[in-house]
Amino acid sequence: MSFSFNKTKIIATVGPACNKKEQLWQLIQAGVDVFRLNFSHGTQKGHQEVIKYIRELNETHQRNICILQDLQGPKIRTGEVENNGVEVQTGQKLFITTEDKVGTKKEISTTYKALSKDVKIGETILIDDGKIELKVVNKNAIKIETEVVYGGIIRTRKGINLPNTEVSSPSLTEKDTSDLLFGLEHDVEWIALSFVRTATDILLLRHIVQQKGKKPRIIAKVEKPEALDNIDAIIEAADGIMVARGDLGVEVFAEEVPFYQKMIVEKCKKAAKPVIIATQMMESMITSPRPTRAETNDIANAVVDGADALMLSAETATGQFPEMVIKSMSRTIQMVEEKIASIYHQNLAIDAKSRTFYSDSLVAAACTLAKQTDAKAIVGMTSSGYTAFRTASHRPEAHIFIFTSNRPLMNTLNLLWGVRCFFYDRFVSTDDTFQDIQKILVQTGHLVKGDVFIKMASMPIAKKQRTNALKISMVED
Repeated sequence: MSFSFNKTKIIATVGPACNKKEQLWQLIQAGVDVFRLNFSHGTQKGHQEVIKYIRELNETHQRNICILQDLQGPKIRTGEVENNGVEVQTGQKLFITTEDKVGTKKEISTTYKALSKDVKIGETILIDDGKIELKVVNKNAIKIETEVVYGGIIRTRKGINLPNTEVSSPSLTEKDTSDLLFGLEHDVEWIALSFVRTATDILLLRHIVQQKGKKPRIIAKVEKPEALDNIDAIIEAADGIMVARGDLGVEVFAEEVPFYQKMIVEKCKKAAKPVIIATQMMESMITSPRPTRAETNDIANAVVDGADALMLSAETATGQFPEMVIKSMSRTIQMVEEKIASIYHQNLAIDAKSRTFYSDSLVAAACTLAKQTDAKAIVGMTSSGYTAFRTASHRPEAHIFIFTSNRPLMNTLNLLWGVRCFFYDRFVSTDDTFQDIQKILVQTGHLVKGDVFIKMASMPIAKKQRTNALKISMVED
């Protein structure tokens, strides 16, 4: 059964507004490709139920919806505050303590016990996405004295950002380790690590994953200034990147975020690593049935930049209109992909020094050939996923259809730009395989008589080596 699809993928965060099986299926039908489980909220038992629903929907409806586990990381928050909110005035003194106390307008507490050790006099502390700004003027072992630069209402468990501070806490906390082991046990396809600062954070996570004998792909969330300083090494160490614009827009000047977004997307395309744009994409639709014009423009610009996927957070997790949000985002993506040709055919120059130069060149040649012949599809076969990652990085206008005998990989690849997967395990001969593939794509309505399509394979086909063969075909009957 054929179904229409966009090339830019949609990630929806699961929460109380959409965590029932019927609701998840509605979102899939509306255009969701990936479900994000946000481990900053909910319980492992609740997440387990959602995982079960997604797997059942995949099996029932022959879909490859994948699961992205988002670890909380060392999120620094305010402690409990009296009356669930106290107002602090610009110019007043405010103390922050690491002791467990109910906060007042003179003194609040924090969940982060190393705060006093990490911050230095003169540094800035931001609360609640930067709405409140404090300057450190003094400190001792358990208490920090600050001056309020911009006042406002401080509420319980609001985020604290330290844009100038070198935070000593590891990216993987004790809670994260427990959640990680849960995710590995349930074979999630992607794991996102929060507040990544260096490539070492990724390598430590990968070490734990490998020790457990699992193979999820790892996303590095870029939301700290240190990550921007180390971005090339982080991209190399990770399997993908998330531009987490919420905390990033607080830790650096908001005006800089569009530049960093475009820079990271470009680097990821060249490295053949997927890149996700996240935070406030359709924030107004938490309570409104329609997006603002600015939000629609933001989505369109992320598509034009070349993001693999766009992520929704509270819009689907707790918002009033989860299905309408997906439909609205999907329509915007579709319009941009139909109207703006500059999205396609990117990064076709290949690094001659790469150890995968020959197979990379062949994939680039397939994409170039697809452009020249106006091919309807590029077809690849893979057991590792490498061919899919490389093909997607060139952003061909032709559809990307990937055939694999590795069933779990089919879900993993559903996060990649443009990639759609089919299960195939009958590797007899190259000719037989190519005939089978054409038959499958015609039967599913993806190809019709007269369509040109490009086929990539490894020969001999039974050995499942790196892509080394290229053929151009036309559907004749």
